[in-house]
Amino acid sequence: MSPWATTRASTQRQARAVRLGPRSLTALALVSAVGVAGFTWPFLAPPTSRLSAHAQDAPWLFAGLLVLLVAVVAAAISESGLGPKAVAMLGVLAATGAALRPIGAGTAGIEPMFFLMVLSGRVLGPGFGFVLGSVTMFASALLTGGVGPWLPFQMLAMGWFAMGAGLLPGPDRLRGRAELAMLAGYGFLAAFAYGTVMNMAGWPFMSALASNVAFDPHAPVAANLARFVAYCLATSLGWDLGRAVVTVVLTLTLGAAVLRALRRATRRAAFETPVTFDAAGK
Repeated sequence: MSPWATTRASTQRQARAVRLGPRSLTALALVSAVGVAGFTWPFLAPPTSRLSAHAQDAPWLFAGLLVLLVAVVAAAISESGLGPKAVAMLGVLAATGAALRPIGAGTAGIEPMFFLMVLSGRVLGPGFGFVLGSVTMFASALLTGGVGPWLPFQMLAMGWFAMGAGLLPGPDRLRGRAELAMLAGYGFLAAFAYGTVMNMAGWPFMSALASNVAFDPHAPVAANLARFVAYCLATSLGWDLGRAVVTVVLTLTLGAAVLRALRRATRRAAFETPVTFDAAGK
């Protein structure tokens, strides 16, 4: 292989702005497990369990616990190699994503932030994607005043969303239309998945007396599952579909240019090259 070909092949590799070590992987697995329990506990706890008896308290408990665990994961990932170059890239992308989120506020499904998270996770890898998704959602909540018990669930769900893009196959070789089609397909499905898990987080806060689609801690799992499906169809299907379509359209139309820009920036950043400072006077 010629030197030019070797150089070109090296630039095709997925950037590893954050390398996940054993400690950060363990922390990520822990918070993901607790997050899954926090999202799905209405379907895991039978009506006779103690958790169902505290149905009004459980969402708040999981929200508080997730705040601590997401912070632990961010600290563990940072310790495993979030250098100054990666911090700078994280700040730029998180600020851009937070600024994009209010666009289309009040219009069903117009959320361009999601397409940026998909492309960023693809280029910069799963570790960076998780941190970026969580930080972007936190910054967006501060910007829009959307701070509440739902925020930890949003941070975790968006972290999963961006991390999943970094785990897609062919990060070093797949390019062109095939890559855009894969990213668009992932964005479409993941946008629906994000909306569904966020419905799971907010659904238990509804009083069973308020609606026949609200969570009923005294009902069997099958009945609550039917209530949840009806809740999603009645309240969020239009938003989820709009989010998915917007993500697909932006990925197919702007994705190639954004991917090139991100890859060019990561090559120039050279994350795996340590930052050194010359001593004064030399």
